[in-house]
Amino acid sequence: MKRYMICLIFFFLILTYPFYACPAVMLDRVIAVVNDDVITWSELYKMMENEASEQLKSMSEEDRLKIFRSNEPVFLEKLIDFRLQLQEAKRIGMSVSREELKEAIENIKSKYSMTDKMLEENLKKEGISMDEYKKILSEQILVNQFLNRKIRSKIVVTDEEIKKYIDENKETLTQNETYKIKQIFFKKPADDSERKTIEEKAMQIIERIKNGEDFSKLAKEYSEDASGQQGGELGVVNKDILAKEFIDAISKIKIGEITKPFWTEKGLHIIKLDAKLSPANPDEMKELVSKQLNEQKFLEKYRSLIKDLREKARIEVRL
Repeated sequence: MKRYMICLIFFFLILTYPFYACPAVMLDRVIAVVNDDVITWSELYKMMENEASEQLKSMSEEDRLKIFRSNEPVFLEKLIDFRLQLQEAKRIGMSVSREELKEAIENIKSKYSMTDKMLEENLKKEGISMDEYKKILSEQILVNQFLNRKIRSKIVVTDEEIKKYIDENKETLTQNETYKIKQIFFKKPADDSERKTIEEKAMQIIERIKNGEDFSKLAKEYSEDASGQQGGELGVVNKDILAKEFIDAISKIKIGEITKPFWTEKGLHIIKLDAKLSPANPDEMKELVSKQLNEQKFLEKYRSLIKDLREKARIEVRL
């Protein structure tokens, strides 16, 4: 009877909180199969736990788990896409050398002014061993190299394309102020009672950005629109075509700053203003249009790549 009760307690804890600290017992389940690989429930929650802000981690288990559960489908789709790219990179013989991994770690330490000991302490706080960190970082490097080989290195934006775009959009590009912006976007929930949860998540992301985290990286992790895969890039947008909510929010910030979260009929937005473009500067216009066309081509090719990988793959979701 005593053993039976202990098992029931462990089962309850696993259901209610996926990272209950018990080294002897760890119940888990497969939530997706991607070709010959599996994605487990603990992998998904470990990913969300590691990316959670300090504010989120300080919440009660019930509130934290509620936010995690609401994000399960979004994060699982990103994990599946990531796993597909990783598998394909390995299939075509790509790998990350020890030297490349070491250089990446050194660059991270240099960027954040960290020693080896500081890095290890930070990882320990997040519940990640150095070996786990190296594996995660190596996989990220490999996928980035894969995308560089398959997409970025093949993108060419010609002067003719830039001229054509400017000529076709001359009326809007040359008459009014134009913005180069990024966004993090959350879809409008079907149930209005979920709006507060989304707003809390947005404020947690704002806090992380203020603490030095990269906007583009967070957009890739959290944004629920297609621009997320491009780091939230929306490119060069004319002021005239933006909704009033966008203009109001952007008018309150300077270049390089981010807006407070704001709602539109589509959902909740956080905008970063990268540049304001004056119609009187044709060189600046040409450069920004070139970047926008590059980003558009990348996004089109990325969508096509993921679609192709998914069509060829055996994917089973068990959430």
